[in-house]
Amino acid sequence: MARILTGIQSTGTPHLGNILGAIKPAIDLANDPLNDSFLFIADMHSLTQIKDGERLRSNTYAVAATWMACGLDTSRSVFYRQSDVPEVTELAWYLQCIFPYSRMTLAHSFKDKSDRLEDVNAGLFSYPMLMAADILLYDAEKVPVGKDQMQHLEMTRDVASRFNHKFGETLVLPEVLTSESTMYVPGTDGGKMSKSQNNTINIFDDPAALKKVINKQLVTDATPLEDPKNPDSAIVYNLYKLIASESDAQEMSAALRAGGYGWGHAKKALLEALVDGFASERTRYNELISNREEIDVALAKGAERARAVASEVLSRVRGKIGY
Repeated sequence: MARILTGIQSTGTPHLGNILGAIKPAIDLANDPLNDSFLFIADMHSLTQIKDGERLRSNTYAVAATWMACGLDTSRSVFYRQSDVPEVTELAWYLQCIFPYSRMTLAHSFKDKSDRLEDVNAGLFSYPMLMAADILLYDAEKVPVGKDQMQHLEMTRDVASRFNHKFGETLVLPEVLTSESTMYVPGTDGGKMSKSQNNTINIFDDPAALKKVINKQLVTDATPLEDPKNPDSAIVYNLYKLIASESDAQEMSAALRAGGYGWGHAKKALLEALVDGFASERTRYNELISNREEIDVALAKGAERARAVASEVLSRVRGKIGY
């Protein structure tokens, strides 16, 4: 049985890119009886960006509701809030004392964020070691990540190797899990879907709000309706093929190539796929947001199970260090 761990920051309601790229694949892995899944809400990471307690709490509930609405069985998987497991910050400190400063300065994410954020804090710089602690604290063997997190996994393996070399075999080196089909989800402007780029699609919006986003924000070119179009370069098609059935995606592709099928037709099909394809998730999400007690119970049970594992790993680490 493989132990798999993944998480998502509580920076707001997860968008379509988060759900297709991280949450749905993680839930599929969690539902596999051969896997032992740890799934968490990385609310401590979110503090690097959010300095508003009520907003952070609200975001955390939105993330939890999303996981649960998308089919996560919280009785089977270990589902918890990062901040409910204080052992992670202790391990993060130990790892920071092992990992070279010179290697930390090479982190792509810090360079990117420090160039565009007003609040460039020390937490952003040390982020990779907290992420490493998130993983190593549970003896995770496999970690699903996208391309933008690959370097952090490499740093996690690096610091674990350094610790083991210095103190003896203690930490499990995780392997990377990637999915080529869902690794890149385009936003409404064609770039990677991201809250920071304001190009996201929220599947939990009502149909009217979704229609406004698709019709007003989704970028298309000026090719006339009657002319053939290249579906592979069309944002609307590249989104549609990620959520529609293979046969429906092939049908849209053929219609675009043939001509007589406009961007309006394609946007309508995408809207229908979003509204109908996520109808049950939308209903369940709204139920959970209206009844936060159910979320609290699930997270509390998950934290108890997570801490049972974390305390064992941390005890092992402390013993090797000399505490």
